[in-house]
Amino acid sequence: MPAREADAGGRVTITEIARRAGVSVPTVSRVVNGRSDVSPQTRARVEDLLRRHGYRKRPAAPGVRAGLIDLVFNTLDSPWAVEIIRGVEEVAHAAGVGTVVSALHGRSGDAREWMRNLRARASDGVVLVTSALEPTLHEELRILGVPLVVVDPAGSPALDVPTIGAANWSGGLAATEHLLSLGHRRIGLIAGPPRLLCSRARLDGYRAALEGAGVPPDSSLVAPGDFRPESGFAACNLLLDLPEPPTAVFAAGDRMALGAFEALRRRGLRVPQDMSVVGFDDLPEVRWSSPPLTTIHQPLTDMGKLAARTVLRLTHDEHPDPPRVELGTHLVIRSSTAPPAARR
Repeated sequence: MPAREADAGGRVTITEIARRAGVSVPTVSRVVNGRSDVSPQTRARVEDLLRRHGYRKRPAAPGVRAGLIDLVFNTLDSPWAVEIIRGVEEVAHAAGVGTVVSALHGRSGDAREWMRNLRARASDGVVLVTSALEPTLHEELRILGVPLVVVDPAGSPALDVPTIGAANWSGGLAATEHLLSLGHRRIGLIAGPPRLLCSRARLDGYRAALEGAGVPPDSSLVAPGDFRPESGFAACNLLLDLPEPPTAVFAAGDRMALGAFEALRRRGLRVPQDMSVVGFDDLPEVRWSSPPLTTIHQPLTDMGKLAARTVLRLTHDEHPDPPRVELGTHLVIRSSTAPPAARR
C-alpha cells in the first residue's frame, strides 16, 4: 500500500501531509502549533497523518521543553568541529540542556533520517554548521516551530535565520599582509571549497591585500583545496611545480597548512627558510607543529557558545539583535614565517 510504504520510509514532508489531508500547508502549521482556528474534522484528519508519519507537536505549555539541542555538521572528521562542539556543549550544559551531535555527509538521505530522528525526540532547537538543508526540510523545521541557528553558513541562509560567523575577509587580508610585510611578493593561496562563503571571503581578503600592496594577483598561484590535509599536500605540490614557485603560502585552513608542511618536507625544503606558511583557524594542534604555525585565530569555541545562547533565546521567543553576527579574527605569529631572504 503506497501510503504505508511512505510511512515506513519516513520521507513524507509537511507539504505532502497537507496534500493528503486536502488542506493548505498553513492549516497543517496551525494544527502543529496548537492553534484553535481549525475545524475539529480537519484537525483530526491532520493529526492522524502527523501521528502516522512520526511528527510530534511542540509542547504547548510555556516553559515545557525537551531539554535538547541538535548540533548538525556536514562532517565530523576535523578538530575544527570539536572546537564548535566544545562551545555549544559548555553553554548547553550550564543551561541543563543536552546536545545531540549529527553529521549529514552532504547526502539528502542522511538529512531526512536526521529530520525523522529530530521529530521523534522533539528537540528544542537546531545549530547547523557549514551545511545547507534542503528547502523542504528547512520548511519543516519552521512549521514545527523548531528554531534554527546557522554557524559559518555554506551559502546564503533565509533572512529569518540567525547566523554566527567569523571575519573571514579581514582574516585573509591579515594573513596576506603579514607575508607582504616580511617582503614576500610571490604569495600562493591554498583555497577552500568555493561553494562555502568563508572560502570566498578568505580568497577576497587575499586578493585585496595583494592589490593594496600593488602586487597583481596571479591566478596560477591559487591552488584548490577542501580543508583536509591531503588537499593541502596536493595543492602545495602544484605550487612547487610552477616555473617560479611562490616564496610563501597562505593556506585557508590549518589542516591544509599541515599538508603543505608535509609536501615541503618530502622535497627536502624547510619552513620558513625555504617557504613561509600561514594557516587559518588556530586549531590547538598547530602550536605543536614543527615549526609552530603562524595562523589566523578563528574563535571557533566562542562561535559555538554564541550559537547555543542564540538558539536557547529563540526557544524562549527572544529574537537576537542583530541576527547576523561576525566574531573577530586576528593574526597569531609563530615560527612558520620569515622574510624571503632567509632562503639564501
